[in-house]
Amino acid sequence: MADLFDSAGPPANGGPNRDVPLADRLRPTGLDQVIGQGHLLGPDGALTVMLRGTLPSLILWGPPGVGKTTIARLLADRSGLHFVQISAIFTGVADLRKVFETARHRRANGQGTLLFVDEIHRFNKAQQDGFLPHMEDGTITLVGATTENPSFELNAALMSRAQVLVLQRLTLRDMELLTQRAEKELGAKLPLNGEAREAMQEMADGDGRALLNLVEQVAAWGAAKPVDRDTLATRLQRRAAQYDKSGDSHFNLISALHKSVRGSDPDAALYWLARMLKGGEDPRYLARRVTRMAVEDIGLADPQAQGICLQAWETFERLGSPEGELAIANAVVYLALAPKSNAAYAAHKAAMRQAGETGSEPPPKHILNAPTKMMKEQGYGSGYAYDHDQTDGFSGQNYFPDGLKRPVYYVPVDRGFERELGRRLDWFVEQRAKRGAKGNG
Repeated sequence: MADLFDSAGPPANGGPNRDVPLADRLRPTGLDQVIGQGHLLGPDGALTVMLRGTLPSLILWGPPGVGKTTIARLLADRSGLHFVQISAIFTGVADLRKVFETARHRRANGQGTLLFVDEIHRFNKAQQDGFLPHMEDGTITLVGATTENPSFELNAALMSRAQVLVLQRLTLRDMELLTQRAEKELGAKLPLNGEAREAMQEMADGDGRALLNLVEQVAAWGAAKPVDRDTLATRLQRRAAQYDKSGDSHFNLISALHKSVRGSDPDAALYWLARMLKGGEDPRYLARRVTRMAVEDIGLADPQAQGICLQAWETFERLGSPEGELAIANAVVYLALAPKSNAAYAAHKAAMRQAGETGSEPPPKHILNAPTKMMKEQGYGSGYAYDHDQTDGFSGQNYFPDGLKRPVYYVPVDRGFERELGRRLDWFVEQRAKRGAKGNG
């Protein structure tokens, strides 16, 4: 494969059209010219295989500047479909109706339509539902582009009718090939030494279009001798770190913070916390997520952890930024160094799962209240043993539905306070077995 924006051929006058942006001048004319997406467009790539049959509806998920729009346009050409492009930002319900109606007329005349929807995640759920009948009856082949995780942003119904393909950010090798193509189009090498050249490519942060914009700026300098890295940084200014508080980077960084805490690495946890704060994340969101970490990953191994997080949250509310952020940082360090257990979290999930599978099973009658005579006659409350009346405060009765084999959800770890909880649990299990409670398994 060549590069992301390989030359689409010279303009009609035989020379480069300097009025057209470099990114448009280098736009690929064939799928074999796209770089950086070999897992999709290589000999055994997902798209290559799809194109041997009928093209399905697709969701192209990936960062900016990796060729989503270009690939969609080339797919239409390759499949013989009429290409229509809209943006979810600027398109309303009335516009969509016109698009669908025109596509229906086009189909009646024997021409299919590939409808490319940029930033499809910006349509609300109801608008997304509007695509479904037109996808199902073949009026359109939908190709949606998004920088956000489709699992969070798109309807399940839409996701079930389209295949999600993940596009990858461009590597430095990809960026170098793209730079070389740009130089060929410009007819001159860029006035950069080796370190500066690589620094320019790093500044683009995997975004091909951003790189070509930087290339155009550098080429316009007309420098007589190669520029070094420091001079380049001064003239261009490094791009701000990629961080969209409502986007996929947001979820990636909070995941990194969470896993650093879970992995008992306070330094890494502080780094990701700082990255999010520097990116403008709401500290209240971080306080809430840190509290979640306490209940999910520390759990009952250190029951104080949850309280410390809530105190940090309250401290932030009183102090505000930036002073209150230190309280959140304190909580992060505490969680990273606390004993870890997800036993209660796993037990909750297991109980929820079994409750969903056996949701119609009634409680055993002996633990039901009997406020009416009829209910007493039917055995409600009969045989219930009041635990406080027992010598050791434990009756050992069965509390699961009759006929349900007794499950085990909670298995405490041998760390922190759960070591003590495990000792208590062992006693109850032993006593329950001795007393022969119904439903033991």
